[in-house]
Amino acid sequence: MPDWKLPFKLYIDACGEQLGAALHQTQIINDKPVEGPICFISRQIKPTKARYEASPMECLCLLRALEILHYYLDGKVFDVITDCNAVKSLLNMKTPNRHILRWQIAIQEYRGNMTIVHKTANIHEALDGLSRVF
Repeated sequence: MPDWKLPFKLYIDACGEQLGAALHQTQIINDKPVEGPICFISRQIKPTKARYEASPMECLCLLRALEILHYYLDGKVFDVITDCNAVKSLLNMKTPNRHILRWQIAIQEYRGNMTIVHKTANIHEALDGLSRVF
C-alpha cells in the first residue's frame, strides 16, 4: 500500500514496440528505508510509433505512464527515473514539433511536482523486462 504522504519514484523505459514503467516508493519498515514497488505497467505500441527515436519514445513512455498512474501521481511529489538524458531536453524544447508540443502540454500539469533524474542503463535492468515483453 502506498503512503500518500511520501514521494514516489516512477521508473520508465522504452524499447522497440514496448513501453514499461514501475511506480516505487521508499517507506520506513523496522526503522530502515525500504524501496518497494507499488505498480507495474507494460504496454505495446503501434508500429508507427515504434519508429520513433529513443528520446521521443522515452517521452511517450512518460506520458503513457502519467496517464495510467494519474490516480497515484496527481498532486504528489515524485521523481521520474529514466536512462535517456534527452527527455529533459524534449520537455523543455522551445520550438517542438506538433507531437512533442502535445506531449509537453499533457505533461505540464505534473511539472511542478515532478523531477526528472537520469540514471545509467544498468539501473534499469529490472524494468527492461517490462519494455521487452513481446
